[in-house]
Amino acid sequence: MPDKRDYYEVLSVDRTAGPDDIRRAYRRGALKCHPDNYKGDKAEAEGKFKELAEAYEVLSDPQKRQLYDRYGHAGLRGAGVHDFSSMGAGDIFTMFADIFGEALGGFGFGRRRPQRGYDLATEVELTLEEVASGVDRTLEFERMDFCD
Repeated sequence: MPDKRDYYEVLSVDRTAGPDDIRRAYRRGALKCHPDNYKGDKAEAEGKFKELAEAYEVLSDPQKRQLYDRYGHAGLRGAGVHDFSSMGAGDIFTMFADIFGEALGGFGFGRRRPQRGYDLATEVELTLEEVASGVDRTLEFERMDFCD
């Protein structure tokens, strides 16, 4: 396994950086890895984003950060740190869209997600017999919509 870079170095933050500094550094780095902004090839952008996401996951979590500060990468084994190396381009840039939203124009990767606020939810009471046999119900409810 190749040696991993220091997470503070990956995010370009000081070891005394607070949560807001870490979040800002992550967002700044993620913008640089955006495929529309990155000067290198897409595979290189993917690799940098994976490294950035892993560093952010550790340094933004107080317990994982404490383990990392004390024991380095070895201290994180079994600590629930995600292995971003198995993520594909669609996963990475979908995660990027989740962080920054569709305001950046999307990426052309993965599937399109519905915009927030369009989901509707309601509660329906069913008997056990209705659940077992399958029942069709027509529901009516009010929802707000955009005006022209």
